[in-house]
Amino acid sequence: MRISFAGGGTDLSSFYRHYPGRVISTAIDKYSYVTINHPPLVKKVAARYVISELVNHPRELKNDRIRAALLSFGIENNIDIGNFSDAPVKTGLGSSSSFTAALIKGLSTHIGKRIDKQELAEAASRLEIESLREPIGKQDQYAATFGGFNIFQFNPDETVDVLPVRMDFKKRLDFESRLFLFFTGITRLASSVLAEQQSKTAENLETLKKMSDSVFDFRDKLLLGDFRALGEMLHEGWLMKKTLASNVSNKLIDDFYNAGMQNGAWGGKILGAGGGGCVLFVVPSEKRNAVREAMLLMAKQNSLLDSGEIPVRFVQSGAEILMNHG
Repeated sequence: MRISFAGGGTDLSSFYRHYPGRVISTAIDKYSYVTINHPPLVKKVAARYVISELVNHPRELKNDRIRAALLSFGIENNIDIGNFSDAPVKTGLGSSSSFTAALIKGLSTHIGKRIDKQELAEAASRLEIESLREPIGKQDQYAATFGGFNIFQFNPDETVDVLPVRMDFKKRLDFESRLFLFFTGITRLASSVLAEQQSKTAENLETLKKMSDSVFDFRDKLLLGDFRALGEMLHEGWLMKKTLASNVSNKLIDDFYNAGMQNGAWGGKILGAGGGGCVLFVVPSEKRNAVREAMLLMAKQNSLLDSGEIPVRFVQSGAEILMNHG
C-alpha cells in the first residue's frame, strides 16, 4: 500500500490530458496478499476474501476485480484465489489497487507469463479504469507495482514517468519518525468523491496545476530535511484539495484534522480521495503523544470503534511473488 504526499487527484485522465499530472508517494509496510492455487479435485472457481464464493464460471463471481481479471486471462475453472490484507479497505491507503496489482502479478505467474513493472501497472490501471469503469486515477497501481519513494508523472500521451526519490538514510528515518497516521474509522468509496472531481476538472484546472507543480518543491524540501516545511505544504495541499469536490471533507473529518493541528502538528491531509479513511500528520517529536491522545479522544467521542493509529515504515519492494510451488 502507499502514502501519497502531494499531487493527489492530478493522476486523473480528465486532468493529465491537458497538463502533466504528478504525485509523490511512498510504498509502506502494509500489504495486500493474494494466494492462487490450482487444486486438482476442484473444477470450479473459488474466491475467498471477506466472504467465500464457489461458482461454475468467473462471470458468476460477485467480486468484480477477480471476475474481470480471470476473464481477461481466459481462466474459466480449476482455480482457488484467496486474499487477506494488513489494512481494511476504504482507508485511503490504496488497498484496492494493491489487491489488483497483486492479483494480476499472481495470475501472470500462474499461467507462466512474465510481466514487468510497467506492464503490470498499466494492466492494473486498465482493469480498474477501463474494464470496471471506476472514475479513479493511476497513482495507486503504480505505487503498488514499483514500490519505493517516487514521483510519478502522468503525461498527456498516457505514458507514465517513474522518477525515484533517493533520500539519505538518516533523513528517511527522521521523516518516518515525524509521520503520524491514524485511521479515523470513517470509510467511504473513493469513486463517489472522484466522480464529482472529474466532472469539475475544467473549473478546477488552475488549482490542479498548482497541486501538480508542488510535487517537485515537496521533493526538494524532503531532500533538505525541512520537515516543518513539508507539514506546511501538506496543509496547503489539503486546503486546495477540499475545493475540488463537495464531498472531499465533512464536519467530522474537519474535526479530526483540526484536533491534530491544535495539538501541535505542523500540517497534514486526509489520504486517498477524501471523505473518510486515514488522516496523516507531520508532527514534531515532542507533540506526538498530544496528537495521538487528541485523535483517540475524537474517535471515542464519536463511537468510532474501528479507529486507531497505524505505525508505518517506508519500503522499497513493490508487487512480488513470495512463494511459487509451480
